[in-house]
Amino acid sequence: MIRVLVIEDEQDLAENLLDYLELEGMLPDHASNGLAGLQLARSNRYDVMVLDLGLPKLDGISLCQALRQDGSDMPVLMLTARDSLDDKLAGFAAGSDDYLVKPFEMAELVARIRVLAARRSGQSRRLTQADLVLDLDSQQASRGGALVKLSPAQFTLLETLLRAAPSPVSRSELEHALWGEDTPPSNALKVHLHHLRKALADAAASGAPELIETVSGVGWRLVSVTQPEEAQ
Repeated sequence: MIRVLVIEDEQDLAENLLDYLELEGMLPDHASNGLAGLQLARSNRYDVMVLDLGLPKLDGISLCQALRQDGSDMPVLMLTARDSLDDKLAGFAAGSDDYLVKPFEMAELVARIRVLAARRSGQSRRLTQADLVLDLDSQQASRGGALVKLSPAQFTLLETLLRAAPSPVSRSELEHALWGEDTPPSNALKVHLHHLRKALADAAASGAPELIETVSGVGWRLVSVTQPEEAQ
């Protein structure tokens, strides 16, 4: 499911965007000014950002530049009422990936979002980290060539961690990946993580290190066995 951050200060347009994206099966989030949008982008993972160019507190160009300086590879689709070549070039120079001029058709916006989401490396069908391989087409995982037996929930957790690696993933992001908005009791996630750790350990060679690391106050991440200083 595609997670979209919409940063738009026109309330009516923002509400229409959020409603339409939800109907298209996406998970939209919203900020009404540039500073709030930048904070959301830095604290959560999104597949695509839909970014208005003219924003209060921090304009779209400056926001996009700040993201790229952070090292973010999130695809950015800029929205603007300005359609001059100079405006488009400024947006691309700041790090945007696509450009849509207002007014626009919602169907075109959704099509462009899907294309941008598919470009991201997170859409790879074969995810790897250290000696771990997750094949999304066959729905199988292996460690050091040995099959890792995973439940559907464990598979989802591992995919989410692999897509983010080596960055950590927060509790809320993992819970959202598993259950959407219907979050179960607080210890359910830890139970699934415990069983995932055990499944990875059972498939590993004797003495192989732990791959899932707890990042205090942040969440969890997958670490590489080639970097022992990061291991637990």
